[in-house]
Amino acid sequence: MSALPTTSREWHLTARPHGWPTPADFALREAAVPEVGEGQVLVRNKYFSVDPYMRGRMNDVKSYVPPFQLDQPMDGGAVGEVIASRDDSVAVGDHVLHGLGWREYAVVDAKRVAKVDPSLAPLTAYLGVLGMPGLTAYAGLLEVASFKEGDTVFVSGAAGAVGSEVGQIAKLKGASRVIGSAGSDEKVKLLVEEYGFDAAFNYKNGDVTQQLKDAAPDGIDVYFDNVGGDHLEAAISALKVHGRVAICGMISMYNATEPSPAPRNLAMVIGKRLRLQGLLVSDHANLQSQFVEEVSAWVRSGELKYSETKVPGIENGVEAFLGLLRGENTGKMIVSLEG
Repeated sequence: MSALPTTSREWHLTARPHGWPTPADFALREAAVPEVGEGQVLVRNKYFSVDPYMRGRMNDVKSYVPPFQLDQPMDGGAVGEVIASRDDSVAVGDHVLHGLGWREYAVVDAKRVAKVDPSLAPLTAYLGVLGMPGLTAYAGLLEVASFKEGDTVFVSGAAGAVGSEVGQIAKLKGASRVIGSAGSDEKVKLLVEEYGFDAAFNYKNGDVTQQLKDAAPDGIDVYFDNVGGDHLEAAISALKVHGRVAICGMISMYNATEPSPAPRNLAMVIGKRLRLQGLLVSDHANLQSQFVEEVSAWVRSGELKYSETKVPGIENGVEAFLGLLRGENTGKMIVSLEG
């Protein structure tokens, strides 16, 4: 048996970003690997996730997730292989999903890891299509937005890990029409040709309200919001009476240094009796087993497709995150630590 590692490279946040983060706000540092205590496992991370919500954790504000601490390792979703275990429930060689990403090796409490099966789906799928973004899409559409068969659905950020899955689940569940917005003509083509959206548009090509009106002349029943800003305003205009909005994210505002104005047509919420509801995936853990069962079957059958953008090397972790904020990913953005 080879000797266990004694050091691990890990990303630290070194300064609170003002506006857009820069590489100067982070440092890749070498740290000692802690001793594996009773009830713990040592995981060699193979992949870790970078996600839009992490931008909010870089601010020192009270929120639904505690902020990253300065000069401490950042964290987030990761999958890897157990290389040492002091818990009977997890064996060396098991593959696990856990929350200590942004580093090469992690010592984790065994009760905080979930075993994953690489024979059912690639390991990276457990960070995306079958992971937190997937459950966000599933719960947000079906529970928060109260989707029903025949609905017309609009998804912003539709080529991302969450949005692409929302649109496909809506189609599989009987939506009459699914429309997506994305930030490039290539992504628009992908939405229609690969993911089966009925219509899609590039929000950079013109006024979002008008483009949505053209794509959904009869209006929409559901809006799944990943973007906020002008997209939310456009959706409020397009929503039918008793329309529903699941507000998952507002990436257009994450790096703003001044408060963003509210949609100018917010008063329409009254006359249309709209329901706008925020969405946190942690509220929907009860759906986890149903979600994995249903979505993994769609993935295996090829009915639900997904994309990943893999960035190789831990040293490129911050660049992957900044690329995500710039919209350079298609589907789930993942950092690979595989050789």
